[in-house]
Amino acid sequence: MYQGPKRLPMSVQAYHALGRMGLIPEKTELVHGQIYRKMPKSPLHCALLLRLLWILQVRIPAGYFVRPEQPLTLADSEPEPDLSVISGSPESFLESHPTTAELVIEICVSSYDYDQEKLSAYASAVVQEVWLVLAEYRRVEVYRKPAGDHYTETLTLETGDSLTCSSVAMAAISLDELFRS
Repeated sequence: MYQGPKRLPMSVQAYHALGRMGLIPEKTELVHGQIYRKMPKSPLHCALLLRLLWILQVRIPAGYFVRPEQPLTLADSEPEPDLSVISGSPESFLESHPTTAELVIEICVSSYDYDQEKLSAYASAVVQEVWLVLAEYRRVEVYRKPAGDHYTETLTLETGDSLTCSSVAMAAISLDELFRS
């Protein structure tokens, strides 16, 4: 029986090597051994990203920093989350990308299914918390407590609610502030 074309998995090391040789186009991500072309960003996506970046930069305590749209090198993936909060300092990562994060934020304007696919890679890398910002619905899905390749705690917050990060002590973020027009 015909089972369709077979996918050939790609390791993170092969992804890096092919990238250095210029054989992988820019604006791609490796997720579960598969290369995905990143989608263009809408004005709404950019506005929410910049708003969250500003909010986080003034609320993140010493000992952490915010990385906008930069890679995390995971076991079989190298996603570039919209924002990640990393323990340490940028100088700690001059030779390699971080392999985990305290918080990852993905802004979902038209990428919800794709961003959900990344959750198992984040959980496997012990990313403590993931926020999927559902721009169109003005709500945020929060995933906490990684266990293996999944999260054991999930909650959905809507306007009127406040976001807090369970692994980084910082002031709460009002969803009304995040989604203001």
